[in-house]
Amino acid sequence: MFVRRIAVVGTGYVGLTTGACLASLGHRVVCADVDAGKVERLSRGEVDILEPRLAELVAEGLASGRLSFVLGASAAVADAEVVFLCVPTPMGVGGIADLQAVESVVDETRDLLPSGCVIVNKSTVPVGTSLRTAELLRRDDVAVVSNPEFLREGSAVHDFLNPDRIVVGCDQQDAAERVAALYARLGAPTVLTDAASAEMVKYAANCFLAMKLSYVNAVAELCERLGANITDVTEGMGYDKRIGQAFLNPGPGWGGSCLPKDTHAMLQVADAADFEFRLLRATIDTNERQRQRMVEKVRLAVTGKRGGSLSHVRLGLLGLTFKAGTDDLRDSPALAVAALLKQAGAELVGYDPALTGGTDLGAMSVVDDPYRAAKDVDALVVLTEWPEFRSLDWARLSEAVKQPVVVDTRNILDPDVLGRAGFRCTSLGRRVSV
Repeated sequence: MFVRRIAVVGTGYVGLTTGACLASLGHRVVCADVDAGKVERLSRGEVDILEPRLAELVAEGLASGRLSFVLGASAAVADAEVVFLCVPTPMGVGGIADLQAVESVVDETRDLLPSGCVIVNKSTVPVGTSLRTAELLRRDDVAVVSNPEFLREGSAVHDFLNPDRIVVGCDQQDAAERVAALYARLGAPTVLTDAASAEMVKYAANCFLAMKLSYVNAVAELCERLGANITDVTEGMGYDKRIGQAFLNPGPGWGGSCLPKDTHAMLQVADAADFEFRLLRATIDTNERQRQRMVEKVRLAVTGKRGGSLSHVRLGLLGLTFKAGTDDLRDSPALAVAALLKQAGAELVGYDPALTGGTDLGAMSVVDDPYRAAKDVDALVVLTEWPEFRSLDWARLSEAVKQPVVVDTRNILDPDVLGRAGFRCTSLGRRVSV
């Protein structure tokens, strides 16, 4: 394989994973960031992101000399053959992606890029961003390629090194093939297309996953009303190869760094194209309703009646990150539900395996022990699907709580175990009250 000189701008979970994994494939990679302290820590092999195997790959890359870190994009691109843009594209005004960081890097590096190099948009960006990037560059000798990432937080390294597919979009065939060749050792199916289609793939995929999650949450509610069991229903659905098992677990709503901003951005793209994307809008509305529905389930479980008051009710929240295996709190459905519970008058204490006690979340106090979170509470509410919650000493928890009530919004706990410990349990999509 050809070893390329690669610059990666941005060292968030996408940028750092991209840089470390490309270095592990044999390329020479320089990662740039605007945070001087972060660059110093990474240069020492200190990784702040909770991501399995990432710290090890960074250490290996540094030891081999194939991976290095510098301050600022201009220090990374001087001799790069390929430059990956992995900068934040947060939700801006009206829901459209904010491209200020992308445009800032282009402005900073425009005159420093070597002739013949390739700029790769790895960040999630709206359709048309590659064309916009090329216009800002004003460099006919530098190609712009779209190469969207499909990395799940908590398994980003695995996803990078074991991809379902590689998508590369560019109107210049040679540039697209050069980028695709970087991943040759991975042996993944590769889709070579135009830039607009590559950009659309990312949004279309994430919006579809959001729809699937909203759909299963709606089906779970219907199961509760009809006396069906969502666990059996989704098992029966998942064996259908056209549907699959993934993203069929009901929960308190979807969130995180991708799905909320990507669904809203897609709506903005659709509106700009004069297309009323009713299905996607219903997906978002269903997700907002799901969070309120979790509050109502807590009301009923604690007070025994719908619409019961949560004023001065003390609740222990288990799980605060947006998903297990990460310390990311961005658009966490757990925090969204917590905010609604707080608004309803509840007193909250939270625990999460990825957070330290004393973490300032405003709406609650955070402790570093699940048994402390259970002390004198009127109910425990499971909001993130951390597997270690299954192995807690539920008999000990039952001695700590004021009322032996559990609201399991992730359906991860064994009702029989809870029943033997004396708990009454409420979950999603099934009639469980033991």
